[in-house]
Amino acid sequence: MAIEWRESLATGHETIDSQHKELFKRFNNLLNACKEGRGQDEVCRLLSFLGDYVRSHFAAEEELQARYNYGGYDVHKKEHERFIADLHKLADQIRQEGSSLSVVIETNQVMVNWLLKHISGTDRELASFLRSVG
Repeated sequence: MAIEWRESLATGHETIDSQHKELFKRFNNLLNACKEGRGQDEVCRLLSFLGDYVRSHFAAEEELQARYNYGGYDVHKKEHERFIADLHKLADQIRQEGSSLSVVIETNQVMVNWLLKHISGTDRELASFLRSVG
């Protein structure tokens, strides 16, 4: 089952919104690959993408938060740091056991949690704040 982007998730910041949409697309690629029995191949591509994604995307979000003195900055940054730690853990698992089924399952869990809790929760609060400051 695909996880769909909704406009209610939009921050109003074009770059951040396009990055979020790309994240949804990449995760859905993993879900589709899993349905077709190719999850172990796709998980490596997703984690490689995420390694680059988090550096640029989190930096952009955090810069906006700092620029507008967002009160939730510290909590938001800690969530970013936890996600990065989760990605490192997944990368370590792949180095140790290859792109096993357990890594695919763990990646799915990490991604669903991130999409449902962070983007639709924490980022949504940030979006509301950014709209309020123009």
